[in-house]
Amino acid sequence: MSDEHTPTAAPRPGSQSALRRRNEQLITAVLQAGGPLSQAELARRTGLSTATISNIVRAMAAQGLAQTRPTTSSGRRALAVSLLEKRQVAVGIDFGRSHVRVIVASPGFKLLGERHANLPEGHLAADSMAQARRMLAQLLAELDLERSHVMGAGVGIPGPIDHRTGTVIRGAILPEWVGLKLVAELEQALGIPTMADNDANLGALAQITWGEHRSVRDLVYLKIGTGIGAGLILNGAPYHGHTGITGEIGHATIFDQGLMCRCGNRGCLETVASTALMIELLSRGETAPLTVPEIIARAQSGDAATLRVIDDAGLAVGRALANVANLINPAAVVVGGPLAPLGEVLLGPIRRGLVRHAVPAIGEVTAVSMSALGDRAEALGAISLVLSRSQPGHG
Repeated sequence: MSDEHTPTAAPRPGSQSALRRRNEQLITAVLQAGGPLSQAELARRTGLSTATISNIVRAMAAQGLAQTRPTTSSGRRALAVSLLEKRQVAVGIDFGRSHVRVIVASPGFKLLGERHANLPEGHLAADSMAQARRMLAQLLAELDLERSHVMGAGVGIPGPIDHRTGTVIRGAILPEWVGLKLVAELEQALGIPTMADNDANLGALAQITWGEHRSVRDLVYLKIGTGIGAGLILNGAPYHGHTGITGEIGHATIFDQGLMCRCGNRGCLETVASTALMIELLSRGETAPLTVPEIIARAQSGDAATLRVIDDAGLAVGRALANVANLINPAAVVVGGPLAPLGEVLLGPIRRGLVRHAVPAIGEVTAVSMSALGDRAEALGAISLVLSRSQPGHG
């Protein structure tokens, strides 16, 4: 009986076995990119017939390559298909203004381990990358894995990256990182293949791979924090534009004569709706600046001043979103970031602002919801970036 190291003859091109192999690779790639899917969804995404999907899934299950479990789809009983775990893992790392999160997951989209650490504001890239490397080493040791088992790391940062040069450019929430050749620095620090993107782009990718929006083809992910950024999913894929710098909704001008923004303009959305602005407004008269969790707690307890600040911010965000919605007509807007626990307190004014300023036929049908992935969204999207690049035939 042959084992996995025994060479086998390659199937003849055009033969039935070659066709089956190609179809199996296609199904595997779709499951790697999208996580567990029903057989009907696999048929839609691959273009293969349901009978072909059923036969190949049955064969993959017999070979120990996949597993099925009962589920429901559109109210009907169905079979969910997922890949069985291999001795390979993908890593997602999210660097924020004051934190770093490292997550390890399997190719079958199963979370295996996670670490989170606070970072000092103004942290230097080299120090933060060294911290991420230590956290990754701890996770791999706990999981009894070697560095050779890591397929790669995806990394998100809160700022624009010029994809032509791989350089962090002006406008990042981490000004100390501006000018870095990010991927080269990360690969040297981590010692593994690395790819990087803006955190909002990765948050958007997470929604269609880990979240509740896997069937959505056109989506906006809006991250509201110290800065405000948007990630775009267009026609089922992340959209990066000409240079990789998209979704800078935080620098949409809301008021012509507003406050000066860090980008050099006046009246940008970030100057009226970011958590930094909320902290500044609500900390007046306090002995120490409020934290975001304290602002959330005050809003949830019904504090009038806090609710007014959040309402004003939400309306401004909705107004800016209306311009995006009028341009690309997304099916869904998903809101993430540290204000997510506010739920409808924040979503309500965002919806009102969107409906008020968008074309009615667009604003009234654009679903606005809070991300179910919480503060993991960006790191999970970074994992999806690695897994999508590992698909057969990916350039």
